[in-house]
Amino acid sequence: MDDSTAKNEMLITLTSDIVAAHVSNNSVAVSDLPLLIQNVHAALAGLDSPAPAPEVRQEPAVSVRASIKPDYIVCLEDGKKLKMLKRHLMTHYQMTPEDYRAKWNLPADYPMVAPNYAEQRRSLAKKIGLGTSRSRKKK
Repeated sequence: MDDSTAKNEMLITLTSDIVAAHVSNNSVAVSDLPLLIQNVHAALAGLDSPAPAPEVRQEPAVSVRASIKPDYIVCLEDGKKLKMLKRHLMTHYQMTPEDYRAKWNLPADYPMVAPNYAEQRRSLAKKIGLGTSRSRKKK
């Protein structure tokens, strides 16, 4: 007799013993017996499989507070110093800014761009007139 046959016979024997003990001490409808047998057998068969590995929580490369500097933002995934985080997240981790914020439990207003770089872009936009309404010439 090979190992798998012996294991199956042992599972059947244990299942029948457990179901018989349960039925002798509890009232079970005849229509519920097949389901009871199936559940007990599945539970016993599942004991042989290894337990799932506990989920390892990733620690950030730096603290959230230390990740925002005037000239760069530090990626919590890998510790890289970047001016713009959004593209880095998508190309290396296939994460959107929302996914990133959710993973690291960051506030909705957590920046994806370094503060000085954002200010530089803002002043450039103002200089070329973006965000202002044009006045039309009247005929």
